[in-house]
Amino acid sequence: MANIYRRPALASQMSQQLLHPGVLDEGLRSGLFLSGLRRTGKTTFLINDLVPALEAEGAIVIYVDLWSDTQRSPASLILAAVKKTLAELEQPGSAALRQLKRVSGADFGAFGLKFGFKLESVGEPGGATLAHALAEVVDKAKTNVVLIVDEVQHAITSDEGNRMLLALKAARDAVNPRPNTPGYVIFVGTGSHRALVGELTARRNQAFAGATSVSYPVLGEDYIAHLLERLSAEGFSARPSLDVAVQAFRALGNRPEEMIKALRQLHFHLPSGSNPDEHLPVIANTLRSTAADLELMKLEQLGGLATAIFDRIACADGDARGLFSAESAAAYSAALGRDVRIEEAQPVVNEMMATNLIMRKGHGVYGVTDPFVQEIWLERKSLEGKL
Repeated sequence: MANIYRRPALASQMSQQLLHPGVLDEGLRSGLFLSGLRRTGKTTFLINDLVPALEAEGAIVIYVDLWSDTQRSPASLILAAVKKTLAELEQPGSAALRQLKRVSGADFGAFGLKFGFKLESVGEPGGATLAHALAEVVDKAKTNVVLIVDEVQHAITSDEGNRMLLALKAARDAVNPRPNTPGYVIFVGTGSHRALVGELTARRNQAFAGATSVSYPVLGEDYIAHLLERLSAEGFSARPSLDVAVQAFRALGNRPEEMIKALRQLHFHLPSGSNPDEHLPVIANTLRSTAADLELMKLEQLGGLATAIFDRIACADGDARGLFSAESAAAYSAALGRDVRIEEAQPVVNEMMATNLIMRKGHGVYGVTDPFVQEIWLERKSLEGKL
């Protein structure tokens, strides 16, 4: 825990926006979805910063990671997390109830919260619905319930998962519009598949259509300064300047693990008497290129048409449009040396979104999911053009 970089200011800001929204933040009660690339610190932030900040404000927080057990369905994981929290609230000596008492000052007597339903029946046929269960929690605890679902995009990979999201929306709608409600049901979803997370709020057939979707605020200069201070405290001499280290971190997609790899290579391979600021950018660009290669291998496996479509998206000035136009089909035909029918493109685009290579930003609007994969692609294309 001591080595985890904490972000209390960001957590406090988000907690206030969710629990005590101003006029411009009231829409967050319809749901907040955070999307960001893998390994940028989303889960670390949620568990170590946001959850404690929400609990410090008296909220009951239910957290579940849909990647925690890939053998179980997302719906069963969410339901299990809800039941676990309800069971803890029924126990008078539980940590969850002690925290609630400490923050709210409410006196629940010698017993825990007593619900008018059997826990094992929640979400089951013939039992209490999630809407009913969460409404009782809000009413008896007189506080907000925040459900955080990490890697939320996995919920829409099955009919069962989609039904679970609809059940959570029903819980939100059963509680939040009530006059004088003592609390709200607030949903927060995060995910590394930016295309799918975006669709959760953009597509009309999704449970949380119209909810707020934003990019996860990645780590920045303050994190790098913290990292360099730790290196100094531990006696490492191969330390780059702050500005160079920040540039390297950005080149690596703001991924802490990749940055530590780069600094490790710098420490072990820097020639004696050399300037760290001259070597770190080379190391970072090499690691960046290697990471991009792993993504671009997926593209190669999808075939030539996928490559032609990806090139059109990556080379667009801004967002790419008209991927299924006659003009685009002609460009694909020229790239492949054969006639390409417009209807061939749609299933290929769907596969590229499924592998997280590209993302749909709106109706007919597409972009490359990972910015530095796009940068590598364009850099290599430029070099090829000069040869």
